[in-house]
Amino acid sequence: MGNLLKVLTNRDDAFSKVDFYVDFENCQPAEDELEIWGKVDEVLKASVEILDELGKYTGASNQIRSAISNPREDDKQEAAWQSVCPLVLQLKKFHEFSLKLETIIPEILYALTSGDLTSEQHLEQQQALFKQFAEILDFTLRFDDLKMNNPAIQNDFSYYRRTLSRMKMANQFRSSWKDEVPDTSVSNELANRMSLFYAYPTPMMKTLSDVTAKFVTENKKMPVTNTTDCLSTMANICRVMTENPEYSSRMQNDGTILFCLRVMVGVIILYDHVHPVGAFARGAGIDMKSSIKVLKEQPGGTVDGLLNVLRYTSKHLNDETTPKNIRVLLG
Repeated sequence: MGNLLKVLTNRDDAFSKVDFYVDFENCQPAEDELEIWGKVDEVLKASVEILDELGKYTGASNQIRSAISNPREDDKQEAAWQSVCPLVLQLKKFHEFSLKLETIIPEILYALTSGDLTSEQHLEQQQALFKQFAEILDFTLRFDDLKMNNPAIQNDFSYYRRTLSRMKMANQFRSSWKDEVPDTSVSNELANRMSLFYAYPTPMMKTLSDVTAKFVTENKKMPVTNTTDCLSTMANICRVMTENPEYSSRMQNDGTILFCLRVMVGVIILYDHVHPVGAFARGAGIDMKSSIKVLKEQPGGTVDGLLNVLRYTSKHLNDETTPKNIRVLLG
């Protein structure tokens, strides 16, 4: 912690240094980026499918409710079990994807923070890796938003664990159930990990925060500021690109500005969880006032969710070190 506190130096001039365009739409990896880029790309390919499946996740609430209301009717119990088991396999798949992110994040962070380059030089010269980290953040916010708005996820998994425990205790596994739904069970250890994962309102952001904090702790020879500066610079770049007409006019795709804003918010939340005093305190490396302002300047209804992310998933917003004007802006 003592080493972490060294990052709290005054950085009033940091915001003005960030002034270059990142071509998120067209950037390609340089030769020296290809190895890491390829690993990250292989993982990210599954992110679209993950979001699609989660978006379509309807749960088994009706079947579970019917089974609970009719505890002596075997057909109701079997229907609920048959409905829940495939859903648990989906939840297992989502959790396994978070573990894959855990393996690639340290590699991409090391590439973007190690060596003699400044954070600005890293991000300007390694735009393809910056884009991939941005895509991870974009996925994270999308996943967590879908998860938070779908209570069926935790209800289904809780019912699955309760039922599986009851069946094991009573030794009443019915072969017909097992035959129709093979490989439904997960080990107790995995079930415990999945339960902890889904217990968090924003499980993917928790994963990113934990692995980034671990990265800082384990790379003791690297200054902590390498990582915190990288994160704050990412946030400031995304903000400048959306508020600077010259930069925003270069974007060809309608969704790129919203992508930049989502990444900006994602980095702010990540920085707020990793930095010892967070993103909102004076002297932190992110221009929070301008960041909130650029969100509020967007068309009505387009970024309400992002403003709520800042309000409700940040760690330090309500600290005494947060300036009153920032609280008012987000209020």
